[in-house]
Amino acid sequence: MYKLTPAERLRMVMEKTGLSEEEGAWIGQRGLSLDQADNMVENVIGLIQVPLGVATNFVIDGKETLIPMATEEPSVIAAASNGARMARKEGGFITSATDPVMRALIQVTGIADPQGARQALLARESEISRLANEQDHMLVSRGGGMVGMEVEIVPTRMETMVVAHLLVDCRDAMGANAVNTMAEAVAPLMEEITGGKVFLRIVSNLADRRVARARAVFEAGEIGGSEVVDAIVLASALAESDPYRAATHNKGIMNGVAAVTLATGNDSRAVEAGAHSYAARSGIYRSLSQYEKNGDGDLVGTIELPVPVGLVGGATRVHPVARANVKILGVESADDLGRIIVSVGLAQNFAALRALATEGIQRGHMRLHARNVAVEAGATGDAIDTIAAKMASEGNINLERAAELLREL
Repeated sequence: MYKLTPAERLRMVMEKTGLSEEEGAWIGQRGLSLDQADNMVENVIGLIQVPLGVATNFVIDGKETLIPMATEEPSVIAAASNGARMARKEGGFITSATDPVMRALIQVTGIADPQGARQALLARESEISRLANEQDHMLVSRGGGMVGMEVEIVPTRMETMVVAHLLVDCRDAMGANAVNTMAEAVAPLMEEITGGKVFLRIVSNLADRRVARARAVFEAGEIGGSEVVDAIVLASALAESDPYRAATHNKGIMNGVAAVTLATGNDSRAVEAGAHSYAARSGIYRSLSQYEKNGDGDLVGTIELPVPVGLVGGATRVHPVARANVKILGVESADDLGRIIVSVGLAQNFAALRALATEGIQRGHMRLHARNVAVEAGATGDAIDTIAAKMASEGNINLERAAELLREL
């Protein structure tokens, strides 16, 4: 695909996924209009574009899937595609997911007897649940709604607080609006039950009840041999124990996760916040993925993280390019989307670790960065690749050299 022009790539994607001519035009030409943007956020003055590419080679739960990714960083889409290619021989990515349950956090203060208040709230859970579900009959009719409640006692530097979590099955919505509405509705009842004062009543982005997982086997011979397998396992072990390495390890995962999240019009900041807080849930910031060697000597990669994304509401429904990207993915539920996102995160992470274990990540990254430098120097058309290849072969990638090569051409 990388050998085609952007127009040819788009045509191929349209043919593979059934995009209409209008949907193709939204992606390739029109994008988001200024009027549409003005209805999405405040004080609109213009638009900023982010490149939208397609990662290839993905087989997820036995299904061939093209992955739209929105990112400004070179090498991300290429790396994801390469990682997915290496997983294909052993069947690609196998996924699982929990129910799409989000938390609404309700902070109760001014409690003289926190243990008594906690038990009083739990004793009236059914009443609280009934009131919460009355706020969203549509969600309940689709099998969602409040499905439980947890109550914690939280010591803070100000006072000991009682914090209730409404557990809400959000179905195919991300769910922030639904759970916030429920939290607002039950707050007066909680004050009546506890005798305290409610302040915060808002969704928690640590969506630890809405987790997606992916697993892939990478055959040793396919990825460079047993030494590469061992090197990746050693790198994984460090990321599992050292937060300084884990931060960069997880950033590589989020390169893929955030790109798909953004491409589908979902809240990438919520997903990022949830993933990083989930990585620190033990009290130490750790890696979101792990790598092991199986009995055959092959590499097994696994990943688990919260993926609070939706297909209804928000920009996913409003932004025409996001709608087209959802169609490219062929997903029918938020659960499907979450499984795809974690698979991309694992592919991205594996590709980065393999590069570190072999040629070093900077070499491959800089080859792609060289194209940006060539463009910055004023190169166009075939001259871009010619100059980029020359600088990469020299190991001298900078604006001055690009300009010199452009003059020679």
